[in-house]
Order: sequence, then structure tokens, then C-alpha cells
Amino acid sequence: MELLDLSSNYFNGSIPQNLGKLSSLKALYLAGNLFKGSLPVPGLCELRRLQVLDISHNRLEGTLPSCLSNLTSLKVLDVHDNLLSGSITPNLIPSQKFLQFIDISNNVFEGSFSFSSIFNLSKLEVIVLGGTKNKLQIDNDNQAGNGIPLFQLKVLQISNCSMKSAPLFLLNQHRLIWVDISHNNLSGAIPSWLLQNNTDLKFLNLRNNSFTGKLDPFPQHPLSSMVHMDASYNHIDGHLPKDLGIVLPNLQYLNLSCNFFKGELPSSVGAMRKLLLLDLSFNNLSGKLPNELVKNCTVLGVLKLNNNNFRGDFFSTHFNLSNLRALELANNEFTGGLMTKEFYAKMRIFDVSNNKMTGKIPNGIDAKVLLLQNNYFEGQIPCEGFFNAQVVDISHNFLSGQIPSCLISKAFSNVELLNLRDNRLSGNIPAEISFFPSLRVLLLGNNRFNGLIPRQLCQFRDISIMDLSNNFFSGSIPSCLSNVSFGNYFSYSWGNLMFSYWNIRHEDGYSDLYPLVLLYDFTSFWDNVKLEDQYVVNIDFVTKNNLLSFKGNILNYMSGLDLSCNNLTGAIPRSLGKLFSIRALNLSHNHLTGHIPVSLSNLSQIESLDFSYNNLSGRIPSELVDLNFLAVFSVAHNNLSGRIPDKGQFATFGINSYKGNPFLNGLPSEKNRTKPIEIILSSDETDEKWYDIDRTFFISSFIATYGVFLLTFGALLYINPYWRRRWFRFIENFIYSS
Repeated sequence: MELLDLSSNYFNGSIPQNLGKLSSLKALYLAGNLFKGSLPVPGLCELRRLQVLDISHNRLEGTLPSCLSNLTSLKVLDVHDNLLSGSITPNLIPSQKFLQFIDISNNVFEGSFSFSSIFNLSKLEVIVLGGTKNKLQIDNDNQAGNGIPLFQLKVLQISNCSMKSAPLFLLNQHRLIWVDISHNNLSGAIPSWLLQNNTDLKFLNLRNNSFTGKLDPFPQHPLSSMVHMDASYNHIDGHLPKDLGIVLPNLQYLNLSCNFFKGELPSSVGAMRKLLLLDLSFNNLSGKLPNELVKNCTVLGVLKLNNNNFRGDFFSTHFNLSNLRALELANNEFTGGLMTKEFYAKMRIFDVSNNKMTGKIPNGIDAKVLLLQNNYFEGQIPCEGFFNAQVVDISHNFLSGQIPSCLISKAFSNVELLNLRDNRLSGNIPAEISFFPSLRVLLLGNNRFNGLIPRQLCQFRDISIMDLSNNFFSGSIPSCLSNVSFGNYFSYSWGNLMFSYWNIRHEDGYSDLYPLVLLYDFTSFWDNVKLEDQYVVNIDFVTKNNLLSFKGNILNYMSGLDLSCNNLTGAIPRSLGKLFSIRALNLSHNHLTGHIPVSLSNLSQIESLDFSYNNLSGRIPSELVDLNFLAVFSVAHNNLSGRIPDKGQFATFGINSYKGNPFLNGLPSEKNRTKPIEIILSSDETDEKWYDIDRTFFISSFIATYGVFLLTFGALLYINPYWRRRWFRFIENFIYSS
């Protein structure tokens, strides 16, 4: 037997020790199983004819056996994605003339590794180290004195290796097609010479380092092979090269985000007609977008320009980006209106928030993440669209009218976040709102809604945050709100767009195994990736007397109900004591009457409780002292009476929590009030208060200062005839006008 392929099964246990009996074996594939334990040293090291060893994607532990150096025919060593540990010493890497491929990434190796120890491997073409689990540190200190490597690499991936500078031996490499030195501590000038020296380079990843300077010198000749370039999360500044698109005409992925680029986007970017993803977000770019970008890059699927200083109309007459899946323009100064509904056919993320865009929201927007907040959109909410929407935020605009029932009956069936806050919407909340079965966050505050709070809101069993504040709702608080969980359900996370390379095996299983190919099948990529799951949702909600922003995983732990600043009447429902998971409850600035329910002592997770500016009466239930997480509590400006609790968290609340209740007694002592600024006086001043004033001294100094002013003014008029005439004319005009 020369080839044994048991990969991609569910085999578990240990790798058999008697592998050594397969003395003629040339290729062994055990990848993608559940093998654990250590490597079978006696059996494995007896395979003297072995050319391919692939044990990746298992749960193997222990160290690499030193006898691997005895496998003189080995071409491929692939042990990535295991739990192997220890140091990588020179004798662990087979130093044979045939070795082409080494991948030890994503293990738990530690210590330092020097490339000079493998300079004699003349056939070596692929090196893959690092990974998020490894603790390797690449040693570059003495590479210059260790000669020139005998190999010419095609693939180098050494991410997450805590390097301080780029490997010096790369200066002598001219056949590279894949370079990934991302997520290190690399500093100094960006190694643009990698582009100059390697005309066949396809993939370059410099992400998340500390490179500085400009993209200079930028190659003057076209790099037609380059398809992927990522230099994001560095400190690169200056202008983008004017001939960027001419030098990289076949680029499909360009990510220069989170740097300090400035100036305008060069028009040559329109020459990159194969571009599928362009990310220039979080820079200092400015000016208008070149027409060539929105006219010529017709296959563009992801365009991220957010957090720059771009201006002008984005959706111009030249706009031809009909294949966009994700468009992020937030935090710029774009103006103009939106496109018609034909544009949104493939959209998944549509973010134009925090700009200066105007006009009406068109029908037919069907993005799963729709963010239009903080613009100047006006008119009514359209009746069509939103069919697949999961996140809808059109807050802080000038929308008016009612929420159209025709829209609710057709759309929003998948919506989990709906934010209409800070508009001019009016009328009742339609009863059809119960058609939102997946709703987790509802924000309707700061509008002109009126009428009763509909009982249909009680059907949102999984809702976490509800804000109906600053409207004109009347009537009583629905007791059925106790059916709403206000629990921990809502979560969105951000992931990275991943592009993979694959090992392609020939039919014979082992000959010429290296050929590593880059797969850029973006057609299937768009169908599989869920871009909307890669977006960080941001929510503003008033709690603890502050407007706080919640995003990412923190939403797992936030829940709240805000009914403040309305015209609600009646008593606080006792059933609200069933909201065991709620963290913020705000009923302030209404006309509520009756007592504070004792049942609220069951709100074991509550952190903020505000009943201020109502007409509540009776006592503050002493049972509330059991609320151990309560950080903010206010019943100010009510008609409460009796003694204030002074145990537990209530021992920390100041007088502002209770003011405006003349019949309360046991107000907080001076120690609980805000401590005044202490002014240190000298020893001869300590007998008097700092605010004491000597009346005689004050009057005398005032008369003296006033007298000096009058004498100075009179002398000025006497000496200067011009100002004297101006003064007399002013007096005449004043007397005449009077």
C-alpha cells in the first residue's frame, strides 16, 4: 500500500501504533477526524518512504517527535489545527532536500522560531506558522548574518507570531504568490517592496500591524496577478496612489480600512472592473466620489466608505452598482436622495446613517440590515419593502404621518429591531403591530403618537427593550406587559469575511502535492455568507438617568421598558413585578396615581427604577431594600409619605431621589448628599467661613472703584475732543428718542 486516505470521517481514539508495518506507504491522510492523544512515535517514524503526512484538524496532543527528521522522503508536513505543544527546534523540522510544504499553524506551540534554521531546504515552497492558539515568536534579529535561503517560497503565512519586523529574507524572494503576515507587531515602513519584487503575487495580507508611512514607492507596472490586498488596521497615511486601479487592474478584494489616508479617492479606481469588495472605512478621505467608481465597478458586492469625510451625491445619474450586497456609507456628508426600488434587489446591508441625505424613502428597500438614521428624510414611511428586514433604524429624521397598516400587514415579519425614534410620526400604534413575531427591540420614543398603549404589544413575548417615551399616550399601563419577557435574547456579532486557499491533491494522491491554488468563487460566496450576521447593531436607551449606547454582546445583558413623558394615568400594575429579568424601568413624567406596588421587590435584576414626577401616594415599600443591583432610584415630585428605607442600596441614594415629597421623613443624611468642594484655608483664616464678607470693607472698596472709574472717564472726555463730541451726541440722541 502506497496511499492511505482516511480523512474527513469521525474516527476517534488514538492513531494506531502499528502504522510502521505499512513500510511502502508514501501518503497518509488522517485529516478531519477526532483523533486524540500523542503521535505514535515508533510506528510513524518507521515510514521511511513517506512523502505526505497530513494529520490536520484533529485533537492530537503532545510534541512533534524528533524522529521526523529521519523521514528523508517527506514532501508535505501538515499538522495544523491540533493541540500540539512544545518548542519548534531545528531538529523537529525535517531538513531534507525534498520538503516542499510545512503547516504547523493553530496549535499551542511556544518559544521562538528562526527562519535561518530552514534556509537549507532548497525545495521549500510553503510555510504556514502562527495562528490564534500558537504562542510562537519569530526571531529576526540575526537573519542578515545567516546567509541567503536556498528556497524560493510561493506561500508564506506567519500571522499572530508577535514579530517586530518583517522577515528580512523576504527581500530575496521573487516567486511569492501568497503572503500573510497579519496580526503581528510589525512596525516601520509598509513593505511595498513585496509588490515590486513579486510580479506573480496574488494575495497580500498585512492586516492589524503598526506599519506607518505612505504607500510609496508604489509599483509603476501593472500587477495583473494580484486579486487580494489587505493593509487594514495600520497607521498608513498620505494620499492613495493616483494610479491605484491601473497598477492593480484585476483586484477583487481591497481593504485599506482603519488607517489615516487622506485626500480624494483617485478616479483610477474605476479601472478595477473585477472588484468585488472595497473597504476604505475609518480613514480621513474626503471630496466627492469619482464617477468612474459607481459607473464602472459593476460587479462590486461590498462597498464600505463609512467614517470618512466624503461629500456630494452618492446616487448620481452615473450610478451603476446594481450587484451590491452591502453598502456602508455611514458618518460622512453625503447628500441627495435614494435610488428607486430596482437598485435594492440583492441588498443585505444598507447603511447611509449619519449623513445629510434628503427626500423620501423609496418603496422596495428589502435589505436585512437597513440603517437610515440621522439624516433629513421626510414624508411617510413607504408601504412597500422591508419584507426580509431584520434590523430597521430610520430614527432621527423628519418622517411624519402614521405607521401605515398596509406596510405592517405585508412586511416586518422577520424584523428583530425596529427604531423609529425622534421623528414626527403621529396617530395610534396600529393593532397590526402584533404581526411582528420576531421583534426583540422596539424604539418609538420622541414622536407624536397618541391614544392608548395597544395591548397587542403584550404579544411580543421575546422583546428585550421597549421605548415609548416622549409621546402623547394616555390611559393606563396595560397589565399584560408582564407577559413580555424583557429577557436576554438579542445578539448580533461581527465576523470577518473569509477567503480560503485549498490543497488540491492529484489522483495519485501524493505526486506534486504542493500545487496550492487560490479559490475566488465569489458567486457561491455571496450565496453562503450571511453578511447581516456580521454587523454590529448599536442601540441608544435611557437608563440610570443617562442615554447610553449598547452594542454587540452587551445587548445580551440589557433589557428595559421606558414609558416616561406621556399622559398615562391610573395605578402602576402589580403584575409588573413579574418582569424578573428587566434591568431598567422608567415610568416618570406621567400622571400615575396610587401606591408603589410591593410586588416590584421581585425585580431581582433591576438596576434603574424611576417613578418621578407623578401623583403616587402612600409609602415607599420597605421590601424594595431587597433589590441588590439597584443603582438609580427616583420617586421625586410625588405625594409619598412615611419613612424612607435606609438599608441595602437605599443607604446610597441622595436627597435628589426623594425631593418634592413633603410628607416623606427620614431624608438622607448629609453624608449621602453630593460632597461640596473643599477649600483649604490658611491658618489665620480657619476661624471664619470662606463665604463670610466684611460689609464695611465691601462698601468702601466698591465706592473707591466706582469713583476711580468716573474720574478716569471724565479725564478721557476732557483730554480727547473727538470722544467728547461723540459722548454729547449720544446723550442728545438718547434724550430725543426718549
